[in-house]
Amino acid sequence: MNKNNKKKPNPIDIHVGSRIRLRRNMLGVSQEKLGDSLGITFQQIQKYEKGTNRVGASRLQAIASILNAPVSFFFEGAPGEDGLPAPGLQEDGTAYVADFLNSSEGIQLNRAFVKISDPKVRRKILDLVKALAADAAATPE
Repeated sequence: MNKNNKKKPNPIDIHVGSRIRLRRNMLGVSQEKLGDSLGITFQQIQKYEKGTNRVGASRLQAIASILNAPVSFFFEGAPGEDGLPAPGLQEDGTAYVADFLNSSEGIQLNRAFVKISDPKVRRKILDLVKALAADAAATPE
């Protein structure tokens, strides 16, 4: 078999894998720890996260349970059957969010923010960030 004929990962498998990585990073769980909880290797988690290996239904249910997320979380913003984003989403609708949340700053910000239990304080922080973003947009460099 020619190497160029290798089957490409399904866009849904890639999306689900990226959402597994996103949720795992949001919680500060390593690939090794998730793999240990599932009784598999961290290399298998890597393959799931890249979309090169498809996650079965029972395994996805177990991952959802370990990462304390509904199974539907892993499909949010998934591309349609034609490989295009789901209706109503811009092409990069979740990509920039996922990229940010997978960055060092995004992970740190998310971890710190979810530890704030007072909804009023969370709202004030959100208002502050919006105000800072508006100031940055209004100020030419």
